[in-house]
Amino acid sequence: MISFKQHNNFYVITGGPGVGKTTLLTELQNRGYPVVPEIARQLIKEQQHANGDALPWKNKERYKQLMFDRSVESYANTEKKDHQDQPVFFDRSFLDPLCYAQLIDSPISQEMQSYAQNWKYNPKVFMLPPWQEIYQTDAERQQDWEEVLLTHSKMKETYTNYGYQIIEVPKTTPKTRADFVLEGIGV
Repeated sequence: MISFKQHNNFYVITGGPGVGKTTLLTELQNRGYPVVPEIARQLIKEQQHANGDALPWKNKERYKQLMFDRSVESYANTEKKDHQDQPVFFDRSFLDPLCYAQLIDSPISQEMQSYAQNWKYNPKVFMLPPWQEIYQTDAERQQDWEEVLLTHSKMKETYTNYGYQIIEVPKTTPKTRADFVLEGIGV
């Protein structure tokens, strides 16, 4: 059994692919806030470089599991650092692989369920909506627009089902988005 943990200073910024999460997180980091980078994009780059198969277009199950394992590890590693209750912003969380599991019609293991139920981020989750005007594909992001919309819908469902409050971040400049997030957490 996974022991219960609640870190109210751990804030998740999430959303489907290509909605401006990294740009928003860079703005928050430039303002002095700690940021935990996205796992999925780094994993894809590593797998491509090593000619591995843990990719969303090759071995989806292995990709899902590695993405989950690394997300749990990043939570645990961040927990060890002394942030003195300073807000820490995560580019996605270990709930995102659970959303991905639904998208690929894959089972969610008991281990995944246990972490999602017992290791908690702040109840406020900042979700960036699909924004077609800024969406671009690249070597790591290959989803079409329909998949972007479906991902957004499944993410809202996943986070809500685990007791999180979704706060939709407006489609605007990175500076204004950062102001919105900081105002939303009371700093």
